[in-house]
Parts: sequence; C-alpha cells; structure tokens
Amino acid sequence: MSADKEEKFDKMLYQALKRHSEPVPTDFTDRMLRRIREAEERRILARVVMEERFALAGCIVLGIMTVVVVSAFPSVAISFKEWFGRLTILSGVEGLAGTFIDKITRTIEAVRYDWQLYTVIAGVFGFVICSLADLLVSDS
Repeated sequence: MSADKEEKFDKMLYQALKRHSEPVPTDFTDRMLRRIREAEERRILARVVMEERFALAGCIVLGIMTVVVVSAFPSVAISFKEWFGRLTILSGVEGLAGTFIDKITRTIEAVRYDWQLYTVIAGVFGFVICSLADLLVSDS
C-alpha cells in the first residue's frame, strides 16, 4: 500500500477509535492491514491464474489445430517436410534461393485453395503469441 493510503486509513481508524467506547485490542491495526494485504494478494493471484489459463488454452488449441491441419491436409504437411529436408541438405546459396522460390510458389498455390483455413490458423496462432507474451511479460 502507498503511504497516502496508509495515512488515510490511519486517520479514519483514529477517528473511529475516538468515537468507540469499548477497549480495542493492541494488534487491531496490524490485523486489519494484514487482511487488506491478503485481499490484494488474492486479487492479484486470481488475475495471474486467469492469464495462465488463457495461455494454456491457446497452446492447447494451437496443438489441436496443428493436428487437424496435418490430418486433413497431408499435402501441406508433406510440403513443409520436404522444405525442411532440403534446407538441411543444401550447401550452396543458389540452391537455397531456389528452395525459397519453390516454397513461395507452393505457398501461393496452397493459400489460394485453403485461405479460410489459414486465416483461422493465423488467428489462433496470434492469440497464442499474445497469450504467451502476456504470460512472460506481466507487470507483476
């Protein structure tokens, strides 16, 4: 808690205790401050848990979408497998450039027929990236 909030709380407590006629335990203020601190900690913890659940859900959805794409569109999975296989075997720059040009034409052909699927996958992937970034770069 900030110093301003503590001063305001102490002032309100002092005025309330002046009007109060019963004896007050000596640790009353400490107990009240501890309860306020615990309530703030619970609120922060609940927010962090919710963010982690969203990030986990995003990762699970991305995994499921990957499995669906690989099983429903095996040609896409085979083209990526071929591209990665060529990339590890190639040694020359001209071969690498040819691979990239070939990959670009395959990508254009694949996207032309399945653009709705790739739009959904891009949206899910964006959600996963945002969730992971929020999880890793949180303000607490």
